[in-house]
Amino acid sequence: MRILFIGDVIGKPGREVVAAELPRLREQLGLDIVIANGENAAHGFGLTQAIARDFFACGVDVITSGNHWADQKEILSVIDDEDRILRPRNYPPGTPGRGANLYQTRKGERVLVVNVMGRVFMDALDDPFAGVEAELTACPLGEASDAIVIDMHAEATSEKMGMGQFCDGRVSLVVGTHSHVPTADAQILPGGTA
Repeated sequence: MRILFIGDVIGKPGREVVAAELPRLREQLGLDIVIANGENAAHGFGLTQAIARDFFACGVDVITSGNHWADQKEILSVIDDEDRILRPRNYPPGTPGRGANLYQTRKGERVLVVNVMGRVFMDALDDPFAGVEAELTACPLGEASDAIVIDMHAEATSEKMGMGQFCDGRVSLVVGTHSHVPTADAQILPGGTA
């Protein structure tokens, strides 16, 4: 399965790059699912319904988010009905939207996408590790899902790396978002998780 994760699309310049390059990449690379962190897509703060529609039209399948997910208040009226937009799962019960969902590719493969937010130097939220554990228990890799992608939206690299170790062998990919800078810590863990 070919998965593309686009991290932290920021403002109009980021949206323009996604719109210009993603359709070609999707075809050229034979991508099965495209996930983009869009929490800063609306001028650096949040996501609007129109921007989400533009992302979906150019080939994004799932939009994850983070601490700015509700900065554009209009998203609150959309997120309950649009299962392709995720907010961090570890927000308290009763928060609009969902933090995880199982998606089906055009080939019929099942991909669980989980969005959680770290707690180091971030807003106080529920335990992201407990939230991920609940999702992995409900939808195990190789049984209820063919691939699992975790977007760990966090400030501290150590917390992102901790999530990778916690999930090793149980998920396909753990991606760290939020810091808005590329890092050189990509690796394949001993259990096969990237």
